Amino acid sequence: MVVLIWVLECRVLMPTPKVTPSIEDEVTLARYPFLPQASSWIQKLALTHDIDLDELLQGQWMEKARQRARIRLIDSIESKEGVAVVGGDIFTEEGRIIEAFSFYYARLVVFASEDERLISRWAQAEATRAEQILIRDSENLIKIAKTFISRIDKADHSIALYQPSNRASARKLRQSQDGNIWKIGLADFIEICPKITGSRWRLANNQVSAGQVTLFNEQQYSSSAKLARLLRERIKQHIEQEALEKMKNIDLELAMRLAEPVGMVRNLMASKASEAIALVGAEESDWPPCMRNIIAELTNGVNVNHFGRLFLASISAALALPEESCVGFFKGAPDFKESTTSYQVKHVYEGAYTPAGCSKLKLNHNCPVLPGDDRLCDISWMDHPLKYIRATQRWKAKNRNSEAENRPDDSPIEGEQTNQTESSDSHEKTTDS
Repeated sequence: MVVLIWVLECRVLMPTPKVTPSIEDEVTLARYPFLPQASSWIQKLALTHDIDLDELLQGQWMEKARQRARIRLIDSIESKEGVAVVGGDIFTEEGRIIEAFSFYYARLVVFASEDERLISRWAQAEATRAEQILIRDSENLIKIAKTFISRIDKADHSIALYQPSNRASARKLRQSQDGNIWKIGLADFIEICPKITGSRWRLANNQVSAGQVTLFNEQQYSSSAKLARLLRERIKQHIEQEALEKMKNIDLELAMRLAEPVGMVRNLMASKASEAIALVGAEESDWPPCMRNIIAELTNGVNVNHFGRLFLASISAALALPEESCVGFFKGAPDFKESTTSYQVKHVYEGAYTPAGCSKLKLNHNCPVLPGDDRLCDISWMDHPLKYIRATQRWKAKNRNSEAENRPDDSPIEGEQTNQTESSDSHEKTTDS
């Protein structure tokens, strides 16, 4: 029980409100089990129902929670929409217990994996799930917002709102609104928005007044949906920091007990990475480490910075990879939208951008190679990823030519058919003699 309570109590300080609002509703706590307010409630459940670590990991009653946890983990890797919103029946006590402890079991598996890419992917998936619920959960949106954002208020409805141009647009606007216009503190907005792509999240494109940014309604993007999107980033940060901190404290015994589910998620991660690589016909071994690393990060849900994304698109164009394949590299990105990505990739392809060199990639934190990691990268004249590809191809061609020169003239080339089986036997006898 002590170990389980340790897992429930782990919280990491981050730039959020010093005092969080009280949340007593058990349905809400089960719906958002990552909340700081949920810890004491889940501890109470564990004590009341004798749910210790052994029960959580192997007990018959917690089997449903473990099954739900496996679904959470699989969704976090395979689904672009994050963890499925549909879970157990949280309006019954048993359903709430299953939902809450499925989150904590999944979190233990992620801790035990010691894989930062998995942690990022899982945190992103859980945060995306929360965003989808919060858009519709107007009753609890403000409480969750005040848990993760230091300054949040409703705007005065006398503020001029977005005005649709026609009746059809007006209907869409009404459908997307819940009647609330939110204002967020400038410090929160500046801290969160660099992690989100899109012009609407740039400070210059927003109205700032009295130290707050107003989140106006748009035709198909309500103010509440914008607030939920900002909360998604804070929730992801909260879950991820917590996991990275507590990952260090998983002991060997617990890691061994979780070896099976950890192996499952690692295999899924490897499979997803292989699928991304298989999108193109070029050999992966020809690609420079920077390109392969960016593809792997995107596949695993890492929010690669703008410079890294531009580099990936430009080097894909330089290698004459199909635009569709380049777009496919970005499908795992947390903010992926196919129409937007296709437009941006097309722009890079048509603009014939030159891929960045090694020095700029290092400056922008997109070079994953340390001295000694890659022999080619350590060569003094290796200063550009395209040079890496040409050097790799020359080396392969040289090896093929060397093999061809050393091949006996009368031995069949791989895949070549021989008309007489005796020729093979006679060659073997000649070689042995």
